[in-house]
Amino acid sequence: MHATIQAYFDAFNSGDTDGMLACLSDDVAHHVNEGHIRIGKAAFGEFCAHMDRCYQEKLTDMVIFSSSDGRRAAAEYVVNGTYLATDAGLPEAKGQTYRLPAGSFFSLDGDKITRVVTYYNLADWVAQVS
Repeated sequence: MHATIQAYFDAFNSGDTDGMLACLSDDVAHHVNEGHIRIGKAAFGEFCAHMDRCYQEKLTDMVIFSSSDGRRAAAEYVVNGTYLATDAGLPEAKGQTYRLPAGSFFSLDGDKITRVVTYYNLADWVAQVS
């Protein structure tokens, strides 16, 4: 389980969406902070394409936690980013940088992630880029 979560985040930090998708179940439930739940790899891939257009991010200070039964995991990290293109409903992008604590929660079935939940403080992010 730890290896699956580490591979997912290694792929994220490498900008490797296909690598992230390889860690997910076909029917993955993606719970986005301040957003709707997306179901399936295709929806997750579309979300990643949107994020890649608007943001450039690297995750640091990563700590991964896991349950003893291998079915749940969590990670705490810092998002170090640059706001590249204006995202709908958010402040105008001008190449602003930000540093934001965040976390993710996971459900797993074997070596596949079936649920991803991401949390961060949107008000903190808005204050940093405004």
